[in-house]
Amino acid sequence: MKEFFKSRKFKILVVVLMLMIGFMLQAASRYGISGLMENALNYVVTPLQKLSSGIADSASGFLSKFVLAGQIDKKNKELEEEIRILREQLVDYETYKQENEQYRDLLELKEHNPDYQFEPAAVIGRDPSDRYSSFTIDKGALHDVALGDPVITADGLVGRISYVGATYAKVTTILDPSSSLGVYDIKTRETAILSGHAALSLEGKCKLNYLSRESEAAAEDIIVTSGEGGVFPKDIIVGTITDIQHESSGLSLYAVIEPVVDIDAITDVVVLTYFLGQGSPQETS
Repeated sequence: MKEFFKSRKFKILVVVLMLMIGFMLQAASRYGISGLMENALNYVVTPLQKLSSGIADSASGFLSKFVLAGQIDKKNKELEEEIRILREQLVDYETYKQENEQYRDLLELKEHNPDYQFEPAAVIGRDPSDRYSSFTIDKGALHDVALGDPVITADGLVGRISYVGATYAKVTTILDPSSSLGVYDIKTRETAILSGHAALSLEGKCKLNYLSRESEAAAEDIIVTSGEGGVFPKDIIVGTITDIQHESSGLSLYAVIEPVVDIDAITDVVVLTYFLGQGSPQETS
């Protein structure tokens, strides 16, 4: 212990203490005891205040970010809800638009054919393995749809009902080789039989059979139903002639027909549940 009091460190400590006491006495003489205490407190408290202020600012900033994140999340949810509502309104608009267009076409169809009774229907399914473009509609026996009913659009003939369920039905199109109907050329008045053809169906076309060798039918001629047999109403447009060819036998001609309806693209059709002369023979005039 005696060695410590004699050491250099002790002497330095004494000098430092004396200097501090001197500074304190000088400060006391200038500011008084209260001023000295105030300065001492300020010396100690000021860093603490800065530290406290920094912590408060950090906490406030953190809380502000948290509150802002909550506000952003709320706003995002509000925008998502607005987008959902707008999407629903867009769907409704497109639905109403299509329905209005369809009703307009149906009204026009009814005005030109007051005897028609029909059921509008939507295409709800297609068989990708069917090369003849058959499809399923959303109307069936509960809607008075029956086997063999003609299926048309405002543009022209599509096919016939080939199967009927309670709430749906299947349509065989005029592209199918099993389909056959009486037609005539509105320019030459020549009658013929229209049928599907396996090769031509790949191009979306049909075959007009049994034209005479002297036929005056030509490209761009319009072909319509004859009404013969009461299977289809008379004068429904089927398509136009794109080409005339000789049969392999050489005894007659045939024509390639481009249907007026783009069968692979239709989304809505009309099923004729009744028309004047249905089921009874008619002749082309």
